[in-house]
Amino acid sequence: MKLTFLILLTLAVSFCSASDPSQLQDFCVADNQSPIVVNGKVCKNPKDAMPGDFFFHGLDKPGNTKNAVGSNVTQVNVEQIPGLNTLGISAVRIDYAPWGQNPPHTHPRATEILVVLEGTLYVGFVTSNQDNNRLFAKTLYKGDVFVFPEGLIHFQLNIGDKNAVALAALSSQNPGVITIAKSVFGSNPPISADLLARAFQVDKKVIEKLQAPFN
Repeated sequence: MKLTFLILLTLAVSFCSASDPSQLQDFCVADNQSPIVVNGKVCKNPKDAMPGDFFFHGLDKPGNTKNAVGSNVTQVNVEQIPGLNTLGISAVRIDYAPWGQNPPHTHPRATEILVVLEGTLYVGFVTSNQDNNRLFAKTLYKGDVFVFPEGLIHFQLNIGDKNAVALAALSSQNPGVITIAKSVFGSNPPISADLLARAFQVDKKVIEKLQAPFN
């Protein structure tokens, strides 16, 4: 009985610690034409794999930061590189205009490690309610590295008067992103303004004003 319990416990722990599905072969290039829906992407025949399935060009090119938040994220995940399928990793380039920000957001499926290539960034993440929502924040300079744990809300702000650039790696082939302001105030259909007014403990008109730019 004890042995059975230990085996079940070990299996449970191994499943809980798993991230993206692990490959059981050298690679599993995503078949983006397949109509089959699985957790991840269907593999195409490995004999049909080509070097281009593992390649992305253009991460050296700056993104367009002329937008409301003053930043641009160039994604390099399984959608851009089919060969990332099942490998549990992806990357992004983030460009920031002076005082531009990558607003508070979360990656539901990935831890992120970020390195500053140019500029000065103020970055941070907030822990869960269980940990009293503590803010871990730091000013980063060229060459500095910072880690954002999986699922936690985090942000970056360019606090310099010049453009900034960062590269980040994420522990998922498709980490996903949930931008807090857009999700809460720009959902489709909108969340009830009465509900949000009570949740944020502000007047309903404040909520309607916050929802307006997203709807």
